[in-house]
Amino acid sequence: MFDLICTINTVISILNKTRITYFAAFLSIIFFGILSRKISFIPLWIGDFLYAVMIYFLVRIFLPFKNAFAIACLSLLICYGIEFLQLYQADWIVALRKTLFGRYVLGQGFLWEDILAYTFGILVVFAFEKITLNYFSQKSV
Repeated sequence: MFDLICTINTVISILNKTRITYFAAFLSIIFFGILSRKISFIPLWIGDFLYAVMIYFLVRIFLPFKNAFAIACLSLLICYGIEFLQLYQADWIVALRKTLFGRYVLGQGFLWEDILAYTFGILVVFAFEKITLNYFSQKSV
């Protein structure tokens, strides 16, 4: 019984540390994403790239031990869904997009370039995670 409790506590501890790491990355990406929109010499696609990375980490917060490929696919679906939602122009969602929250979360208008930036962002964060996970798993052996 004691071993079971210790195992459960260990799993909870690892889960919390992992979520905290992903949450810290999530907040950092939000900061850099907003900063990228405030500095004029940074290309606009960088903000969209960072938006996709942020979505990846947000999904990771809720599914920290899910397969990285599945997280990448789900994150891409969310990004693409939000981008295609910009084609929907009902009055209520247009009014929502005029708010600061709506502008940052829902965007202003559909662009194919955004789809490319999202795809590139997810591919980069997916590759980065795979490389770092492989490095740390080999280092611990």
